[in-house]
Parts: sequence; structure tokens; C-alpha cells
Amino acid sequence: MTRVHIAGDHAAFEMLGDLAAHLEAEGHEVVNHGPHTYDALDDYPVFVLRAAEAVAAEPESLGVVLGGSGNGEQMAANKVKGVRAALCYDEELARLAREHNDARIISIGARMADPETARAMVRTFVATPFSGDDRHARRIAMLDAYEADGSLPPLP
Repeated sequence: MTRVHIAGDHAAFEMLGDLAAHLEAEGHEVVNHGPHTYDALDDYPVFVLRAAEAVAAEPESLGVVLGGSGNGEQMAANKVKGVRAALCYDEELARLAREHNDARIISIGARMADPETARAMVRTFVATPFSGDDRHARRIAMLDAYEADGSLPPLP
């Protein structure tokens, strides 16, 4: 069982509810950061930043952020220190985001994916572990160092 923080906006309101129910049915603990009611004028940072902060604070948790395209939500989540969020549009990207990049959050566009595809991406994302391969760990360490103190990796 994994704790999954989920958030979105009005454009993904229905998908958010669907994915939260799907994750719970698969035995995961879901923390829904909203929106909890439909508001056509809501703003995704209000909800997405809270979900991303929760993922950053809980190293064993994962996250799902949703919007119309998923672009803004992925960008917002990546503003939170310690978060790597990946915009995905198929299961292969969801698998690679975890396996190669140790992404902690998947971002999905509700206008870009049907509910079945979104469920499959989330299922794959949550089930896939980081490979831990040296080359992937080395690259992530470079990103972490840059995030920590702005140090750029040396040129070859």
C-alpha cells in the first residue's frame, strides 16, 4: 500500500474523483488535496502545491496531479523542493518516469487522456520502482545538487 497525494483543478475534477476511487479500490491510501467541489474558476496551484509539498514531506509517498493539459500542474509541482514531477500521456512514460527518473509525482491532462488510460498510467506509476541503476542515480544526484546549491555538473 502506498500513500498517494492527489490534486487537480476544475478541468480534471471528474478524473480526480475517478482516480482517487480507483487508487483506494487498489488498496492505496489516498489524500485528496482538492478541489472538493467544482468551481470553473479555480486555480490549480492552490491544490497542486499542497499535494506536492505533502509528497516532498513524506519520502515513501507518491502523487498525482491533474489539469486540462497537465502542463501547468507538472510545472507547479516541480517548484516544490525535492519533487520530481513527470507529465505523462501513456503507460510507457509513466513507467520510465519512475524507473529512470525516480519521479514522485505523475501529471496527467484530463483533456489528453481518457479515464481508462489515466487509470492505467497511475497504476503503472505507483507499481514501478526506481531502478537504482548507477547512471540514473548519477543524473538524479546532479539535479539534486543543482537544486540544493545551484552547482552545475562539470562539462565533459
